[in-house]
Amino acid sequence: MPTNKKTLFILLLVFLTASILPAFGSREKAAKQKPQIVQVTGVVRLTGSEPLTELVISNSQDEWYIIREEANKLRNLQHRTITVEAEETITELRFANGHPAGHRRELKKVKLLKIH
Repeated sequence: MPTNKKTLFILLLVFLTASILPAFGSREKAAKQKPQIVQVTGVVRLTGSEPLTELVISNSQDEWYIIREEANKLRNLQHRTITVEAEETITELRFANGHPAGHRRELKKVKLLKIH
């Protein structure tokens, strides 16, 4: 390969590598907060359609999504008001253009405290 083609190849490789770097999502990883223990009271709802359903506890202020591994604990309590204690993780969501899109609250290590 002549040196001119080698130089062009190296420049093209550097350009492609630099253009791919933002796709690794460093902002999304930094947007997650450390989990904290919270008590949540609300109505258990099932959202989505099979096979992508999610359990949600909602009240007048917010919604908390139950992680998939914990959903079986609360699946039989749909449409009931409950109080749980769990680890809450808040993830800041962004649109593709970088503008804020709200936040998503997820609960794990769910412990049922009361059925109202």
